[in-house]
Amino acid sequence: MLVYKEAECSHKDKDVSVQKTVSEILDHVSEKKDDALLSYTEKFDGLRLESARVPAKRLKEAYSEVDSQTIEDLKFAEKRIRNFAEHQKACLTGLSYEITPGVTLGHRLIPISSCGCYVPAGRYPLPSSALMSAIPAKVAGVKRIAACSPPSRGSKGIHPAVLVAMDIAQVDEVYCMGGAQAIAAYAFGTETVKPVDIIVGPGNKFVTEAKRQVSGSVGIDMLAGPSEVVIIADHSANPKWVAADSLSRCEHDPNSWTVLVTTSRDLADQVTKEIATQLKTLKTAELAGQSWRNNGRILIADSLDEAVEITNEIAPEHLQVMTEDSRATSEKLENFGSLFIGHYAPVPFGDYVSGPNHILPTSRCSRFSNGVSVETFIKISSVQEITEEGGRYLSGPCARLAGVEGLFGHQYSAKLRG
Repeated sequence: MLVYKEAECSHKDKDVSVQKTVSEILDHVSEKKDDALLSYTEKFDGLRLESARVPAKRLKEAYSEVDSQTIEDLKFAEKRIRNFAEHQKACLTGLSYEITPGVTLGHRLIPISSCGCYVPAGRYPLPSSALMSAIPAKVAGVKRIAACSPPSRGSKGIHPAVLVAMDIAQVDEVYCMGGAQAIAAYAFGTETVKPVDIIVGPGNKFVTEAKRQVSGSVGIDMLAGPSEVVIIADHSANPKWVAADSLSRCEHDPNSWTVLVTTSRDLADQVTKEIATQLKTLKTAELAGQSWRNNGRILIADSLDEAVEITNEIAPEHLQVMTEDSRATSEKLENFGSLFIGHYAPVPFGDYVSGPNHILPTSRCSRFSNGVSVETFIKISSVQEITEEGGRYLSGPCARLAGVEGLFGHQYSAKLRG
């Protein structure tokens, strides 16, 4: 492997105060409830609210503030996300079978009772994240779905497009709140916000740290970091497309990163030139260019097999395959949050409209974890039904093993059924 372009610097978070700040916010909201939640909204977002709860009337009003094409596009995305989630749910089935006479084993699929969806609102409004977090929960059968987002810049509340997306996704409750204080409200509850059973959705470093700290007292989907993509490409790839796909990741965040793994030195040359050309006209060029310079990498592999090996080690959030036989290459890949096969499958399709979820594991967590899906909101709870005959059969082995462990209460309980 040859390193054609290395990242110029590392943007590791050096702010050691984040953990302490978040801890203080969580404690304050836990103790002071609504008073703390609203004071933080005023402090951090510059908006004084009487209540964090957004009334249903405001959601309906938001439609008049969003152009009709955007509403149609959100509905288009909603249908595809819901369709994929429904097909995922169809793969999940209950289980019941008799292993020995009188001993019936199985599991039940039980939806989580409530969830809190966090929709970020930093540089951009993200109605797509509202759809991605709430729709799988709805399909899973979650009874109470809350959604929140901070006030958007220059607005008196949540961005209208985000409100419309929340309504299209059929959330039950909407709250104007953000940051660690929103996570605290979801986890501990306030006079206005009832606590939830699981919190899902990406956010900034304060949101991520808050999710880490409340994890255990409430469920979380994952600890998401900056967006990332690896693109595997050979001589058949269009350098303009590869460059555009690379920059689409870079414009997310200064810490987002792209890695191009290619077998073609010529493609690496052309992509480098094309990125410079596209940055001249890209509206987000300042951010995308900074991210590409600081975090972008180009690696030249000796073969596609080596490219696959490198990529499996990186274990990216998003993984694009743009090779002569993209499907054959993709079959060798194991570690990714979401896989995009072929020259016509850029990550932005997955961000918005193809159907699978875009809330995905980052920081190499795709080696052992999944993105948000219907399964995120369903508990698989084991069931054991044992008759008198089955109890007699199990009594002896169970009592003897309990004795080996010195748990004589267990032993006696088992013997009573023998």
